[in-house]
Amino acid sequence: MTTPPPATPRPTTPRSTTPQRTKRGAPVERFWHKHLGADGTWNAPWHGGPSDGPPGEDLADLRAGLGRPAGSVPALWKHYTSRVDGAVTPELEAEHGALSLYGLHQQGQPTPMHRRGVSAARALRELRGTDEFTSAAMDRRVAAAVNATSVPAFLHRLRGLVPLLRGRSIAFDYDLLCGDLMDWAHPAKRPRVRRSWGAGYYPWERAAPADPADPPS
Repeated sequence: MTTPPPATPRPTTPRSTTPQRTKRGAPVERFWHKHLGADGTWNAPWHGGPSDGPPGEDLADLRAGLGRPAGSVPALWKHYTSRVDGAVTPELEAEHGALSLYGLHQQGQPTPMHRRGVSAARALRELRGTDEFTSAAMDRRVAAAVNATSVPAFLHRLRGLVPLLRGRSIAFDYDLLCGDLMDWAHPAKRPRVRRSWGAGYYPWERAAPADPADPPS
């Protein structure tokens, strides 16, 4: 009897970093989407009048996750939307980190600190352009963040930058940050995220062309 050849192993598919979707294909509503209208401003509450945004107690729940592992803070469990499949996943770790930073960012702010389409790197570039800090000081802080070699280290360094953005009411897209955090967990993907942050943060400028009237140096 002829022995059949061994089955060819199926190639593994890398985990998607696109936002989690429902069975019908609609994006999952993460915490930072709540209370927001289509125009990016707060939804009016049911009783009428302008909304004040997320309740303070919910933001306090989120901040309780700062520096803590995903899934270890019961107050955050009700705010998670990520699939876990019986174990903590990179998606849950990314959402946990983003939620914790959002709770810190939104604290005391009258306007939403989730702003669609603006990366965290681009927000930090805006901060760099203010007179709050010297460019060199900001460059050192951001470089330290993107040189992190693990998600916890990256989050720890972002935790020092987010209050600076909050002080100037500079918002950014937490969906984009969540995707970056998911990729940061994979060493092979980390250089791409690092390059993206560099392109978003640093104001690359071309040298001014030399004046033809200037004598050669």
